[in-house]
Amino acid sequence: MNGLNKAGKLILIVLVMGMFFVSQANGQTGTSTTTPAAKEGATEEGWHASIAPYVWFSGVHGTVGALGHEAGVDATFGDLFNYLNIGVMGTVEVRYSRVIMPVDFLWMSLSDNKALPINDAEAESIHSNMKEFIVTPKIGYRIADGRRVKIDALFGARIWHLNTSLNLQPRELNLGFAQATTWADAVAGGRFTFMLTPKVAVIVAGDAGGISSRSDWQLVGLLGYKLSRGWSLLAGYRYLSVDYRPGTNKQFVYDVNMPGAVLGAEYTFK
Repeated sequence: MNGLNKAGKLILIVLVMGMFFVSQANGQTGTSTTTPAAKEGATEEGWHASIAPYVWFSGVHGTVGALGHEAGVDATFGDLFNYLNIGVMGTVEVRYSRVIMPVDFLWMSLSDNKALPINDAEAESIHSNMKEFIVTPKIGYRIADGRRVKIDALFGARIWHLNTSLNLQPRELNLGFAQATTWADAVAGGRFTFMLTPKVAVIVAGDAGGISSRSDWQLVGLLGYKLSRGWSLLAGYRYLSVDYRPGTNKQFVYDVNMPGAVLGAEYTFK
């Protein structure tokens, strides 16, 4: 788990460094002469908005706990339909010239019927269920806005609301534990958009941070295909990781990695 957190932070550092150097190169190659190509790559002024509903087929791996009882969960992407590891979510983004204001929100229900008990020796297994609502409002600035490459620097917060329940198996034990909590982490990161063709784009994004959590980061890779002036299809992969262990009494533990495929669509209003 620590190795994954370090790897995620390292990738994000490289991402930010890449944003800096590409933006510098973009500035050095610019000219004061206005040409048709320059006009085509210039930032579109005024207000723009888009909405992107999508589905994230997420697995969950790590440790969850409630009221001092912990369980190790391991539900892979292949276990999707058995454990109902599916989420429905979307992104709404408003942009004015180079100022960007995206909001990402999601609701997921993740479960594991055979979670391994960590500190309950009398239990053979634990049925764990995690319902979570996550909203991530951000504000950012478009550092580079070329015809082929767009780079955004983004800052904001990720707000979590989780409800975790653990039911010890076999059922004869008649023991269950549940707890809900809400917290927020500050996050910062960036987003690269590479236009391979006028209709095909590759999007790479990530962020990292934490205040309430020990660590909170994500990486996203998407392939977009423009169907029409307004509609685009999106497909890719998302990896979200968080380590939340408030205080020293371990009354609530949520230390998990959530990887999974993403499928969705985007509609641009302007």
